[in-house]
Amino acid sequence: MTDSPEELAAALDATGYLADDGLATAGFLALRMGRPLFCEGEPGTGKTSLAIALATALGRPLVRLQCHEGIDAAQALYEWDFPRQLLHLRALEAAGDGHLDVEAAERSLYTERFLLARPLLQALTAPCVLLIDEIDRADDEFEAFLLQLLDENAVTIPEYGEVRAEHPPLVVLTSNRTREVHDALKRRCLYHWLEHPDLAREVTILRRRIPLIGEVLARQIAEAVHRLREMDLLKPPGVAESLDWARALLALQRDELDAATAARTLGAVLKYSEDLDRVRAKLDALFA
Repeated sequence: MTDSPEELAAALDATGYLADDGLATAGFLALRMGRPLFCEGEPGTGKTSLAIALATALGRPLVRLQCHEGIDAAQALYEWDFPRQLLHLRALEAAGDGHLDVEAAERSLYTERFLLARPLLQALTAPCVLLIDEIDRADDEFEAFLLQLLDENAVTIPEYGEVRAEHPPLVVLTSNRTREVHDALKRRCLYHWLEHPDLAREVTILRRRIPLIGEVLARQIAEAVHRLREMDLLKPPGVAESLDWARALLALQRDELDAATAARTLGAVLKYSEDLDRVRAKLDALFA
């Protein structure tokens, strides 16, 4: 357990994640208060990377639940191993020479032996960082399903009983805000909005994550990406795209970024044809 936001920021820094004061404070309070941390922001601002860095910095395993439309308890929490249960019943029947104590057999089916733990249940059984990624992609029913877990660090399995965490996980929820998450879930969390890094921080991130990159190229990439974010694009580039662009340029053995090189490598940083057309039409102004 870190003793201050500054200590947490230093621990995250050691993993290669540069957290500003606000984010380090939010992470520290989530740890100290035992509250989930709800992170919203544009794609590519480092929400998922934060959970990964926290797991590394705290020396805990990362348990990740990737949300999607239609996700349910069987995918997120648990399911029963029906094939093994069926084999178990047949073995009991054979051992009883065709006579089966039905009540005893039923009790024996719903034990830990046949319980397949999915990410949420795994997170309650050992200290970890639980990442519930892109909760905005799930539906209202799944949000409601999460409330007991966030409130009590426990879940109830009808056939099995309550499972309560002896060492509650540090929970990080992320959202790209494709829809509004309900207040009932947000009230149970500490909240932080992640912005894209400023120019100096992005240069530092590039040089930290890609040690071979030079100062000039790192600054040129960061400046170009910041200009792209100011344009009316369908998908403004995030830090992940900045890093991809830097790696692409190094693979081409470039130590500077100009309009011609940018035109050849825009696919590393832009992901929609409309954005590519819009930027290519303004490349000379972008690198003037």
